[in-house]
Amino acid sequence: MLELLRTRIEQQLQASSGLSNADYTVLALLSEAPDGRMRAFELGRVADWEKSRLHHQLTRMSERGLVNRERCGSRGMYAVITANGLAALKEAVPSHAQEVRRLFVDHLTPEQLDQFADIAATILDRLQADQPTT
Repeated sequence: MLELLRTRIEQQLQASSGLSNADYTVLALLSEAPDGRMRAFELGRVADWEKSRLHHQLTRMSERGLVNRERCGSRGMYAVITANGLAALKEAVPSHAQEVRRLFVDHLTPEQLDQFADIAATILDRLQADQPTT
C-alpha cells in the first residue's frame, strides 16, 4: 500500500508541476524556514538525507533556478529558496494536497484518521529510538 500510494502521489506531482517528491520536500522545508534559508547540514538532518543525496539534489535544483547555495563561513553552506522555487511550490501545493486527499484522506473516517495518526506516531517513535547513532 505504501509504495503504491507513494508512486501515485509522486506521479501526479511530477505530471502537474514538474517537481519530483525530493524537489517538493526541499522547497517545502525551505519555505517554512526563516528567510527561506537553512544551513545545508540542518536541511539534510530534517529531511533525513545523507550528505551526498542532499548535495546532488541541491545541485539539480540550483541548475533549474529553484534554490541557491550561499557560503556560510569557511566550510558551511546555506540552501536558499529562490523566487522561482517559491512560485513552483505555491503552484504545486493545491493539486498535490488534492491528490493526497483523493487517494487517502477522503476514504477514511475522522476516527480512522485519528487511529492512523496514533499508529504512525507509535511506529515513528520506535524507529527514531532504534536509529543507530553516527
